[in-house]
Amino acid sequence: MDKANYAALAADDKSHKAIPLTIILNINQYQKWGKVMSKKELYQQKLQAHLDEMSADINKLKAKADNAGADVQLEYYKQLEELKTMQASARNKLDELKNAGDDAWEDLKTGMDSAWGSISTALKSASSRFK
Repeated sequence: MDKANYAALAADDKSHKAIPLTIILNINQYQKWGKVMSKKELYQQKLQAHLDEMSADINKLKAKADNAGADVQLEYYKQLEELKTMQASARNKLDELKNAGDDAWEDLKTGMDSAWGSISTALKSASSRFK
């Protein structure tokens, strides 16, 4: 299957965000070597992409906080610290997932999906307050 087919498959899957191109390229690279990535490896890459995106969002919010008036700046920094704590927790869960056996990772995935929902909600909420 080539990159275009993976992109089309990702676009058809309405239950998740589109798969980042880096993951698609990695899938093709693994297939060239005769190895197909496992669901666990794909899920790990998806989470890493989400964490990278979150880092970029936090950096944008920090820039807004740095330029905010003194009266709201303290509240913005407090919210940023909460987001960074959540992000660190997600990174720890990703590390647990990487080290989990093939049988145990599905249980961790369920917890990670739930945690990611909370993180996404918190990030959206903070973003709306930083306007």
